Amino acid sequence: MSETVVARPTRRRVESTLERAVEGNRFTIAVTFPLVGTALLIAGREGLVPAALAMHPYLLIAANLVMVSPLVAGLTPLIDRRALGGLAVLAAFTWGIELVGVLTGLPYGDFSYGLELGPMLFGLVPVGLPVFYFPILLNSYLLVLLFLGAASLPRRFGLTLGIVLVLDLVLDPGAVALGFWGWDDPGAYYGVPAINYLGWLLSGSVAIAVLQLSFDHEAVVERLDDCGFFLDDLVSFLVLWGLINAYFGNWFPVGLSLSLGGALLACDGFDFDVL
Repeated sequence: MSETVVARPTRRRVESTLERAVEGNRFTIAVTFPLVGTALLIAGREGLVPAALAMHPYLLIAANLVMVSPLVAGLTPLIDRRALGGLAVLAAFTWGIELVGVLTGLPYGDFSYGLELGPMLFGLVPVGLPVFYFPILLNSYLLVLLFLGAASLPRRFGLTLGIVLVLDLVLDPGAVALGFWGWDDPGAYYGVPAINYLGWLLSGSVAIAVLQLSFDHEAVVERLDDCGFFLDDLVSFLVLWGLINAYFGNWFPVGLSLSLGGALLACDGFDFDVL
């Protein structure tokens, strides 16, 4: 009992410290970081700065951790044993299905990584993959809750899966253009084959089901109402990949980024008064 009493104030201090750090640096995290990241990634791709610097795997992971910090700070008070277990299952699923994809070509098609995005699990997929995958899944879930709130579970599930696919439609063309990964048989959508999105339908469905079971829906909605920065990581994502796609002339993903960003900023439930 005494350990529990001590642990709770300690956790509250950690949560409040995270919140203050994010709240005091929202514009830097949500806008400045992706702007600088865009410039560095494009400069590295064009040979204007050493690729080893611009695309250094640990620098990429560190930058991504900074940009996802609003998501982490917003989510931390909601983490209980059930949520922690669900996230562990999601991490294992993420590594597992990516390994299967690289080894067999299913369900995403025959693809491989062009860059080592940090330490590689069995030399094939990044150990830090959940750092890149979780935000897509969680931001999609949060965005749907922001607009729908108390909608039925099937409706939340379907729309969350739809947003996950939209975010991947934004991400993959830019990542392919930068050389992060690519397919042996490139597809018509900016080098991305249709099978990739069929694979995302499968993996996204499983991941969203685990996510829905892991978190208290009402608690997440309440947290969204109280935490103005909870979706700032989505802003970072749209700024970074929207600009990268614009540079490479991938205009359909740019349009998707602008549409999602406009909808987000126009929503009464989202606070982005950070200037």
